[in-house]
Amino acid sequence: MFMLRNVTKYLFGDTSKESIVEIPQGQLYLVRPLSPKGYSELIFKDAAATIRRTGQEYQYQLVVQRAYEEGEEELLAEEDGEDGAAATLTTDKDEKTFLLDQGLHLRSEIREGGEAVFAWRDLSGDPGDLYEFVCDRSVQAGEVGTFEMVAIKCQYERKFRRPQEAATEKDLQQFNFTDQTIPSASAVSSPTTKAIDSPPPKPAAVQDSLARQTKKDMTSNTSKKRSSDKEVAPTAAPPPASVPTATEILAQERAELHLFDFPSGSFMLQDPSVTATVSEIGKWQYWLQITGQDKEWLGQPVIADINPVFNFEYLSFIFNHYTDDGSAYSWLLRFKDQETEERFQEGLMQALWEQLNEIKWTKTTDDDRQYVLDAFQDLTMEDAENVEKEDEEEDEEGEAEDNQRTEEYDSDESADDVVTKPEDGDINSQLAVGYRHDRSFVVRGSKIGVFKHTPNNNLEFSTNISKVETPGGKLFSPKKVMLHAEDTDMIIQNADNPHSLYRMDLEYGKVVDEWKVHDDIQVKNFAPEKKFAQMTGEQTFLGMSHNALYRVDPRLSGNKMVDSDLKQYTSKNAFSTAATTEQGYIAVASDKGDIRMFDKLGLRAKSALPALGDPITGLDVSADGRWVLATCRTYILLIDALQKDGKNEGKLGFEKGFAKDSKPQPRRLTLSPSHVAQFQYETKTPLSFTPARFNAGVDDKETSIISATGPFIVTWNMKKVLAGRKDPYTIKRYEEEVKADDFKYGSDKNVIVALPNEVNMVAKQSFKRPTRESIAATPTGRRVMRSDVVNSPY
Repeated sequence: MFMLRNVTKYLFGDTSKESIVEIPQGQLYLVRPLSPKGYSELIFKDAAATIRRTGQEYQYQLVVQRAYEEGEEELLAEEDGEDGAAATLTTDKDEKTFLLDQGLHLRSEIREGGEAVFAWRDLSGDPGDLYEFVCDRSVQAGEVGTFEMVAIKCQYERKFRRPQEAATEKDLQQFNFTDQTIPSASAVSSPTTKAIDSPPPKPAAVQDSLARQTKKDMTSNTSKKRSSDKEVAPTAAPPPASVPTATEILAQERAELHLFDFPSGSFMLQDPSVTATVSEIGKWQYWLQITGQDKEWLGQPVIADINPVFNFEYLSFIFNHYTDDGSAYSWLLRFKDQETEERFQEGLMQALWEQLNEIKWTKTTDDDRQYVLDAFQDLTMEDAENVEKEDEEEDEEGEAEDNQRTEEYDSDESADDVVTKPEDGDINSQLAVGYRHDRSFVVRGSKIGVFKHTPNNNLEFSTNISKVETPGGKLFSPKKVMLHAEDTDMIIQNADNPHSLYRMDLEYGKVVDEWKVHDDIQVKNFAPEKKFAQMTGEQTFLGMSHNALYRVDPRLSGNKMVDSDLKQYTSKNAFSTAATTEQGYIAVASDKGDIRMFDKLGLRAKSALPALGDPITGLDVSADGRWVLATCRTYILLIDALQKDGKNEGKLGFEKGFAKDSKPQPRRLTLSPSHVAQFQYETKTPLSFTPARFNAGVDDKETSIISATGPFIVTWNMKKVLAGRKDPYTIKRYEEEVKADDFKYGSDKNVIVALPNEVNMVAKQSFKRPTRESIAATPTGRRVMRSDVVNSPY
């Protein structure tokens, strides 16, 4: 055992190699003992099994890769033709990847005749389905033992998030599943099997005895008579918090309680009858308590992070629960009928709304309350288009790996040459994508990096604007930037000077003007005059303070605010962000969570949508004004601004106000609670979406939505969202937090991503459906060397 530990220590220690250990030859089968689909399927006739590192600490993959006979790969390539997309799709056909997790129940056997077999559960298949890798007879028992020990230690690191050197024999024992039988990959016969700890007699060899000793050490304290149902270690409920004293009960209903089980990927019944109580426990403080007949299951504050989702078709309510150590769990309550669920929803949403707004629920109108309730349940938009077959085909293509490169630079570049150098003490913070020219601009402290979009959809570092300074020579870090005047200028905001904005001439790479907007009214945010104004020579643009909207005209002498277009409110509206349509209609959101729609500046809003309570941090509008996209920290609202009935039927909310009883139904976009729990399990950070955006182009229809949270980029398919499809999104994970993201102009196929020290363009087809593997996996990009960097002309 000591020798094997030294072997695995040596293998783990060489971090320069992606591959840790390999079984060089074997066959991969998919065995379905209980399925009518067929008993056994040969996946790869000749393959190699490898355990690889990922870019994420404590995460490893089991990879089975097809091996070709001489000339076979070239022949298949010729048959497929030279289509790049087709070539990319072959990657998935030639390789199977599995996240090394305890839920796989990975184990091995040596059968009579000396044949070694590895088996693990097919987590995406039917119950009982297994993958089996049958090793070639040339593979030694010692190789098998080493491979399995490495796999066990990888699972240990993933579960406990600490190096495998700290593992004791008892720690490793929980990853031993050798008493679970492995059915034969052949449907004709089922040979007698023998565990690897008792292989057939062989000539004395160190490796054979080592393998036998390893398995004996691991199984000595394990009962061979454990039933298969005891083998499964489902996710256990955390200990409940202490119950605070309630001052008022808002809802109290009976329901079934289910907990999301990470290993199986499904909700498991915990208690057939619990009482779910929503209560007020203090001033604007509320509590959700779940109580069974014999125990308290859980209790937690009612806050936005619980991510509530009501589904009346299945009479269910799904929510997230966070413990003090940052762990996340996903729970489900199932009610007996719709009336019961509606009563509970009313009480929970009252608590959540009052907690966020600090206003009593009863002081709002019935229509506003219904608007809030609609936002937190599963909806299908009234005019949802059919999700056509080609969309499914597009999703299949989405499994392809991304081959586009990352803009990261060598450590020998000087600070003035490269914007994405970690040693400069700054990180990338903002992204501005050019509409008129194929350029993207990334803000990094007091520098701005310029990146060219290449014809093959990559980014190429172009130059670095090394010093952002006021005309007086004072260095500052831009708070916000916006491209302007056919992408020849950039409007820049300085947090230290809230009454002014600055114009940078991008041809010269320096700030050339300071525009004083107003002596008393500050600039909190600003937006283009029209959605695609930056493609034209339009000089004016929109500005806002916390309670005023106005137009800025740089051509005016003195202060640049156009007084005739000022709309100022006496109340504290807490305006936060704005967006415009192609025609110039204006949407304005606030930190309170409400949205106003204007047809022009200087007049009252045509429509006002109620606040859900969460601050709106980002706003986008489709070019035609049909769709409004509002970003909050834990969710995104998609609102249909087209009126469907009444005297204003066919009009947008920007043109005519919504009737009191016909507010639009907001569609709340977020991640499913089970995915949120897995995100939290992997990253230990809560959701926090970057401002969501539609794909944009003068002649392009909005088909996709992009945002990011933590190290994940998320893109939603508009057709699937409108059709009410479950999980209508795909994801891509990075090692670091995504700081900014946007679509390349004129396309929904390529996304530009700014990480703290990297910038890249990624193909949307490389995004994955959210699974345990895709949530945990971390891709790596090709480093861009010195020869790739273009010298700066500034």
